[in-house]
Amino acid sequence: MAGEIPDLVAEARTGTGKGAARSARREGKVPGIVYGGGVDPLPINLPYNVLYKKLKDGRFLSTLFNMKVEGQDDVRVICRNVQRDVVKDLPTHVDFMRLRRTTKINLFITVEVVGEENSPGLRKGGVLTLIRPEVELLVTAGDIPESVTIDISELEVGDNITISDVTLPEGAKPTIDRDFVIAQVSAPSSLKSADDEAEDDAEGAEEGEATEEADATEDGEAAEE
Repeated sequence: MAGEIPDLVAEARTGTGKGAARSARREGKVPGIVYGGGVDPLPINLPYNVLYKKLKDGRFLSTLFNMKVEGQDDVRVICRNVQRDVVKDLPTHVDFMRLRRTTKINLFITVEVVGEENSPGLRKGGVLTLIRPEVELLVTAGDIPESVTIDISELEVGDNITISDVTLPEGAKPTIDRDFVIAQVSAPSSLKSADDEAEDDAEGAEEGEATEEADATEDGEAAEE
């Protein structure tokens, strides 16, 4: 199932070259280019505040966008480069690549958890820890999954779910070449505290027995003398 792709609204830039780019920056816009897809490159401008916020949100280079430009058909794009000011580290130019439906790209896909109400581990007071709320997958641009579902209905305390336990959408595969943990059910903190106290009591008892044995040995040696 295709996920919702965020819109990115831009305007076509009239004129090219350094002069047009400087003019755009004076107006609070960041110049850019959209290329690929078997059609001519399209110079664009993006509102600086919009681009800056999306950069701050993170994963800008691995997010698929639906680019909307007045007078143009909407197109799926992914950012391939952000040029920055060497002193201020602020965006000065951005490159986007048009994607065909068959293009393979790396994207972070949200993890959806089901089966919490049936998990025996959670019923016993265990705590679910979602180690990876998103997983990075290699997917096809025309068939991007809305989410990856993990079922924890059979997890006991101490159990976990790894990427090999998950049924991925057809054509998708993880970018990490190992069986990593996505979620786990841990013992509740109260149970951990009780276990720690039990261990401390056991250690104290062992130390007490050792002390009593040592005292008895010393008393016996003194009596012999």
